Amino acid sequence: MPKNTIAYQGYQGAYSHLACKNAYPDYEAVACESFLDAMIMVEDERAKLAMIPLENSTAGRVEEIYRLIPKMSLYVIGEHFEPVKHCLLGLPNCDIKDAKYVLSHPQALAQCQEHINDMKLKAIAKLDTAGSAKEIKEKNECAYVAIASSLAAEIYALKILKENFEDVKGNVTRFFILSKEKIIPKFDSKKIYITSLIFEVRDIPAALYKALGGFATNGVNLKKLESYSPGGMAVSQFHIDIYGHIDEKRMKLALEELAFFADKVKILGVYEKFGTKDTFD
Repeated sequence: MPKNTIAYQGYQGAYSHLACKNAYPDYEAVACESFLDAMIMVEDERAKLAMIPLENSTAGRVEEIYRLIPKMSLYVIGEHFEPVKHCLLGLPNCDIKDAKYVLSHPQALAQCQEHINDMKLKAIAKLDTAGSAKEIKEKNECAYVAIASSLAAEIYALKILKENFEDVKGNVTRFFILSKEKIIPKFDSKKIYITSLIFEVRDIPAALYKALGGFATNGVNLKKLESYSPGGMAVSQFHIDIYGHIDEKRMKLALEELAFFADKVKILGVYEKFGTKDTFD
C-alpha cells in the first residue's frame, strides 16, 4: 500500500486538490482525469486515499458519485468540508481592465454571474476551473481571465485580479475520503459520529416508512436522505447519513429494523463528524 498519497479528480489547482492539501497537508496529491480513475487508483493500491466531492451547498449533489458509490469496493473513512472561494485570475503582466473573456466551469460561472455582468465579460464554459487557469496561461493574452482557486493562481503563476469573486458567500463542498482499508473508529461517547449506508426497499406497501421507522423509535437522527435509481427506473436506491456509531445500542436496534424492511443494505463507512457540533449544520 502506497504511503501518503491521495487521489482526486481534476487539474492541479482544482478545489478537490485544495481539499487534499488542507485535509492531508503531508500527503502527495495525485490528479486524475475522472472520479472513477481516482477511485481505481485506491482500489489498485496506487494511492492510499481518494478525495471525492459528494455535494455542494449551492450546486447540490454530484450525480456521478451516486452512480459510482454502489459499485465501489472502497470505504468512507471521513468527510471534509472545503469552502469554495472563487478568484478572478489573469496573466501577471495584465490589468483587470483588459479582460474581455472569462473561462471556468459552468457552476463557477453561474456562482459569479453578477460580477461577470458588472465587468461586461463574455463567459466561456470549460470542464474545469483549474483547467481554465491553465488555458489562459497557455493563451498568454490579456483579454482572457479565469475563475479558479488561489491554489491555481499559485501553480500556474497567475495574478489574482479579484478575490472572493463569487456572488454569494458561504459556498461549501462536502467530500468523502475513501480508503481500501475498512477503518471504523472505536466508539467514544464524547465524540459525534456519522454512519453512511445505502439500501433498496422491499416491494411492500409503505416500505420506506417502515424501513426508516426504526431510527425514529430508537432516537436516532438522520443527517441526510437521498434517493436515486442507479439500475434504471424499476429500482430506487437510498443513501442515508446517520448521526451515530454502529456500536451504539440504539443504532444496532435501528439497523436491525432497517434490514428487515430493506434489501441490499451496505454500510459505506463510520467516521467522526467534521468540525465542531455546529459546523456547517
